[in-house]
Amino acid sequence: MAAAVLAAGLTAACGTSSPPVGAAAASVAGPSSEASSSDAASATASASASAAGQASPSTSPPAPPSTSASTPTGSSPTPSRTRTATPTRTPSQPPRTSAAPAPARIPGPGYDSSVGQAQVDAALRAAKADGRMVLLDFGANWCGNCKAADKVFAQPQTAALLGESYHLVKVDIGGSSSAASALLRKYSPGGGSYKMPVLVVLSPSGTVRTDTHATGNPSLTAEGLNSFLRLWAS
Repeated sequence: MAAAVLAAGLTAACGTSSPPVGAAAASVAGPSSEASSSDAASATASASASAAGQASPSTSPPAPPSTSASTPTGSSPTPSRTRTATPTRTPSQPPRTSAAPAPARIPGPGYDSSVGQAQVDAALRAAKADGRMVLLDFGANWCGNCKAADKVFAQPQTAALLGESYHLVKVDIGGSSSAASALLRKYSPGGGSYKMPVLVVLSPSGTVRTDTHATGNPSLTAEGLNSFLRLWAS
């Protein structure tokens, strides 16, 4: 009996201090399995969240592109200016041309006894139209001074001055024509002895501007006659 009690005590002692192998394995495996299950669940949830984050597009709208032009540093933007169209005016009159009139006709050397008041009147009408002066040349075909003046009038520079500024009328006073003598006295009324040629400049209105019978003739050279023509051209 004592052996039985002792055996029972040993069994109890063993049971108290050393649990059965199967029970110990179950006791140890229980907490470890719960921790492993919890870690696996956390990892699965984290992987699911990461996959969801990668699969789901961002719901934030993209920033709109900038529509304002970049302004260089240190410069201010220049405001746009609206130009107002200027209305075109239609002239009420045709525009005037600045072209010079054609040169007047210059008679050749010598004097024509048929030239009289009619030719002077025609020259005055032309002068009123174009603004030139009228030059009356009273002379004779036998007069040496008149021939000298004719040679100068034929020179290019002098002829250009005459054509540009004068209507030249040559009147023969070397004969016995009373009409020619009356015409001379009309425009050179000084009387007395006339030294030919007598040069009289008329304005377009017919007013005498100069009369060499009263003032004396210029030198009958290119220099003298050109200076005379320029002086009374305007």
